[in-house]
Amino acid sequence: MAGHMPVDKTYKLFIGGAFPRSESGRTFQVRSADGGLLANVSRASRKDLREAVRAARSAQAGWSSRTAYNRGQILYRVAEVMESRRAEFATALRDTGRPARSARREVDASIDRWVWYAGWADKVHHVLGSVNPVAGPYFNFTVPEPTGVVVIAAPDEPPLMGLLSRLAPAIVSGNTAIVLTGGAASLVAVSLAEVLATSDVPAGVVNVLTCDKAEVLPWALSHLDVNLVDLTGAPDDLGDEVVAGAAENVKRIVGGREGSDPVEASPYVIGDFLEMKTIWHPIGR
Repeated sequence: MAGHMPVDKTYKLFIGGAFPRSESGRTFQVRSADGGLLANVSRASRKDLREAVRAARSAQAGWSSRTAYNRGQILYRVAEVMESRRAEFATALRDTGRPARSARREVDASIDRWVWYAGWADKVHHVLGSVNPVAGPYFNFTVPEPTGVVVIAAPDEPPLMGLLSRLAPAIVSGNTAIVLTGGAASLVAVSLAEVLATSDVPAGVVNVLTCDKAEVLPWALSHLDVNLVDLTGAPDDLGDEVVAGAAENVKRIVGGREGSDPVEASPYVIGDFLEMKTIWHPIGR
């Protein structure tokens, strides 16, 4: 009997809970540190971005209307599935040149980071919201609300920790997300998409596009149904005129600041993805 032939993983996009290939049929190669071919990965197009935005918008109302406690439960379930697939994530990091011990540490720290943000789901509104003193017979409250559909340019380094440190604070408060990732970081991003698909995360809440970020980001910045773009992992040479495309619908831009930390852990990072609503209510009748 002939020996077993290994079945290599096909790295596809993750849109609306499904794993389609890019409509363009394009791929790019991911190679190991010694130059060996690791995978051919789908390369997302402008149309793929449109489909991802449509999926994220369709899921946003349902996701944001869940209780904060329930969103925290769902994120914790993602961590449970990641824990069961620690070896797979560590292998993906090692294949792209990370030493074995460093790979294991990054996986463990990334899972811990995800659980940490899950725990903030029903607490962050107490930190960022407030009861405001006013001169008049009114109650005045400031309450955080999700911004809507968020596009995240995921950091290339560290690939897993950087991705989770930007994605978790975006979705824990009720936003839906489209992650743009490329190069070797695509391997862990697609593995994370498989975790999300087999957890309790509703379809469309997270969408993953493996792509050339410099190609897709201009379309994301000018897309009229995207509410916020996180430029933390954007290419350094992304032009000012490209970023200016966000002004057409007064889109918010976060991340990408010189000296900013792509793996910062803070409830105020969650605040970057929130809008603050101020409510006035008369006292008495």
